Amino acid sequence: MLETLRSPVPVLALHVGPRLDSDPRISQAIAIAADRGIPVVEAGRQELDRFSGGAIHQGLALRVRPYSYAHPEDLPARAKDGEQPLIVALDGVTDPRNLGAIVRSAAAFGGHGVVVPVRRSAGVTAGAWKSSAGALARLPVAQAPNLARALAAYQEAGLFVAGLDASAPVAVDELELADGPLVLVVGSEGQGLSRLIAERCDVLASIPMHRATESLNAGIAAGVALYEVSRRRAISGPGRTAARSSRPV
Repeated sequence: MLETLRSPVPVLALHVGPRLDSDPRISQAIAIAADRGIPVVEAGRQELDRFSGGAIHQGLALRVRPYSYAHPEDLPARAKDGEQPLIVALDGVTDPRNLGAIVRSAAAFGGHGVVVPVRRSAGVTAGAWKSSAGALARLPVAQAPNLARALAAYQEAGLFVAGLDASAPVAVDELELADGPLVLVVGSEGQGLSRLIAERCDVLASIPMHRATESLNAGIAAGVALYEVSRRRAISGPGRTAARSSRPV
């Protein structure tokens, strides 16, 4: 929340529950709001529950303007100074908390944006804001009417598309496409990638796990894969250009 208060996101008000003055984080949030001219409003528990949509709020809630989604085609251009674009696409991820966690990981490991389908997908809600720990204030989320078409457009623009699949023979730490322009596709925890999206990917990669564990939470899986991409990019160095002449097998 403190990151969101400091960000350029248009905050309408900071709502504070009763008897929270002893918490130094509350005092810090109120001080930041005062410095930025953001109204501080006392609120009751029921009012905070309503603002947060039932999410755990710990006595604080920010009221912001409705989220403005980016366009998928605008995300690659966010890569600057020789960076290779790194975009995360979500297929069937319906929990807003997972969306927020993935946005947080993408921001931490050099991502340039997250793409979600318009339908049957988590959107930017109060829960997503909370789990992103402020990352939604600086990393855009784009909505695609058709995710398969959005991935095809990225491929036509020169980006490679890698999907996470538990059964794939290639491990994420062996993903040679990681240091090129990349879209990382994450499926749902229960179903994984849909058939159509899996077929659209240039390559499928898995996260090696102990055999006793069937799957990872989508947010955790994305974080592990993004770390591996970041690690490989750090090893190869900046400025590498990957020419896309054909889809690798």
